[in-house]
Amino acid sequence: MGHISKADGRVTKDEIRIAARVMQDMDLSPQQREAAKALFNEGKEDGFDIYAVLSQFRREVARRTNLQRMFIEILCFAAYADGTLHPAENRLLHLVCEEIGYSRYELESILASVSAELHHRRQSDSRISLDDAYSVLNIPENASEAEVKKAYRRLISQHHPDKLVAKGLPEEMMKIATQRTHEIRQAYERIKEHRGF
Repeated sequence: MGHISKADGRVTKDEIRIAARVMQDMDLSPQQREAAKALFNEGKEDGFDIYAVLSQFRREVARRTNLQRMFIEILCFAAYADGTLHPAENRLLHLVCEEIGYSRYELESILASVSAELHHRRQSDSRISLDDAYSVLNIPENASEAEVKKAYRRLISQHHPDKLVAKGLPEEMMKIATQRTHEIRQAYERIKEHRGF
């Protein structure tokens, strides 16, 4: 996250706030939180060896795609922390995906969903907008009812905490998965309400 945050030249308060929120959502112990802060700061340093870190991540995670997805989502939240995706951050996200063997198509889907979710969080209205709801589910506004339901089920399956625990997601990441599940449900309910199904 520190490396993504620094990609556009400087780390903003919003990016630090997002990193702190991720650490809080993960319910890290004080020692884990200090280690996470140190790693964030290490990522900001010139000469940070992103390739070595991603190589280690790839070895540790292997083929656990749900863990890869959560990792990419966290990085996307960091990239969008200041409200925009800088081209340098976008390039770095694509490099990360390439290095860990994660789909570029899935990255684009995650970027659209994260952008919509953060837009919704910034609004004073607690109700998600229809535009944001479609973006969270990563479907066009003219999607059929069947496509809406399919997108919802797919995303819930990818983020449901019980399923993720069974697939080896670390306990620290469960709150993040729970928050994403909540946002996905809100988006689906908003579309359902609008369409009357």
